Amino acid sequence: MEFTIIAVANRSVTIERNNKSAYETEVPCRLLLNGEVVRETTQNVITVFDLTPDTEYELVMDTVSDNAPVGRRFKKRFRTKPESILLDVRTFGAVGDGVHNDTAALQAAIMACPENGTVWLPKGTYYSGPLFFKSNMTFWVDEGATLLGDTDRSHYPVLPGMVRNLYHNDEEYNIASWEGNPLDCFASLITAIHVQYLDIIGQGVIDGNAQNSDWWVNAKVKRTAWRPNTVFIAHSKYVRMQGVTVQNSPTWTIHPYYSDHVAFMNLTITNPSDSPNTDGFDPESCVDVLLLGTKISVGDDCIALKSGKLYMARFHHKETRNVVIRNCRLERGHGSVTVGSEVAGGVSGVHVKQCIFSQTDRGVRIKTRRGRGERSVLTDLTFEDIKMDRVHMPVTVNMFYFCDPDGHSEYVQDQSEKEVDYRTPYIGHIKIKDVECTGVDSSFVCAYGLPEAPIGKLTLKRVNVNFLPEEERVAKCPIMMDGFPEMKGNGIYLKNLTTLEIEDVRIVGSANTEATLENVEEQDISNLIFEE
Repeated sequence: MEFTIIAVANRSVTIERNNKSAYETEVPCRLLLNGEVVRETTQNVITVFDLTPDTEYELVMDTVSDNAPVGRRFKKRFRTKPESILLDVRTFGAVGDGVHNDTAALQAAIMACPENGTVWLPKGTYYSGPLFFKSNMTFWVDEGATLLGDTDRSHYPVLPGMVRNLYHNDEEYNIASWEGNPLDCFASLITAIHVQYLDIIGQGVIDGNAQNSDWWVNAKVKRTAWRPNTVFIAHSKYVRMQGVTVQNSPTWTIHPYYSDHVAFMNLTITNPSDSPNTDGFDPESCVDVLLLGTKISVGDDCIALKSGKLYMARFHHKETRNVVIRNCRLERGHGSVTVGSEVAGGVSGVHVKQCIFSQTDRGVRIKTRRGRGERSVLTDLTFEDIKMDRVHMPVTVNMFYFCDPDGHSEYVQDQSEKEVDYRTPYIGHIKIKDVECTGVDSSFVCAYGLPEAPIGKLTLKRVNVNFLPEEERVAKCPIMMDGFPEMKGNGIYLKNLTTLEIEDVRIVGSANTEATLENVEEQDISNLIFEE
């Protein structure tokens, strides 16, 4: 089984097995590094740590059965990145006992790090407030090391959302963001603003420690500033994260913002299921994003692609574009992969492939509303080779999402046709291919477009859907809009759609035996099969 080298750092390498399975395979593989066995795993994405900088390696992969090599061997050579210096944070005064506040020592090590240097957190628990990173460095959270967030919000600096130029009042400098608007926020435990070539690697833990603070208390009330992320990467380029676990976030866990060429590989992102607004991964107004081999289990959407609200789209417009999400496992949460709802700048070129969606409320979740604006074009969204297990509602598309203070207003929720203007969003082509859904109970597909701006095209190809037995189903509301009913065992419901393309779609055990189509202009459903 061949493999591809995805990313090489100074002390680690991430590879991906070349196959079509989702997240992992039944047959494990064995990795040998310069002739020595270093890993045996079934996962498709593998990271090897504890390498030596600026060193040539030969990596060999073979398959394993009953602890004996079988099949062909594949090998590749690579050289780790050079490293100018390794700085142990303990030499700067960090204690690592989980009690002493190590913020100053850790920040001193970061600021003292020269170009291409590494700041090393060895085994221990480093209690810290927000840390600010710079370019051309590596932050190594070693196995057994935990960066633990300070529980006192008064120790967190405030990042202003927008600052006006004193000499050119029409110029604005954006630093922070809260739910799509440039609003003041507390700095994050990992804060990187205007940096490039930053690597955050290791087998350790970055813990926001929100469960021991008051971040989740009155979560929708602003107190001095809005809640921080655990990792905030803003206006940056070429930032990578490999291997670390990120957990217990005050709000969105990892938030790349107005950043390009960013990659996140083999991470574990976890928050309690009842923690408020703790999305796992939320790239906002970013270009060229890679999320690979990552496991996410959180209290809100596992992944949410965003591009701000109307103000940012009009005056600081940047589309989220070229996003690849592959070989990930997405568990619990409100949505597995969500686009929206703060998408006023648009989202395009998204490719989600070889992923497992497990026990989330929704699988593919597209949500927007009037007021997001004419630049809010969501199109070229592809989901393929996906396994969904016990996902209540595998596919939902909602253009009446009732978020924000005006979310329940007549303008947003009125289902009659309105004039198309600068506030009107648009959804283009959504493609769903080679998908297996088991344990569905509420509905398979529920999509509701605007009457004045119907959804452009929905393609369903080679999809198999199996509903739970009737007695095990739970009635739920697939889309969050005013007055929409709960559904139980519904196959396909579509309203306000231009083109529907269905090829080899099989639905087993739904309550209805035909699709509900309202105001669907062009439809080809000859290859749609319902079975009892």
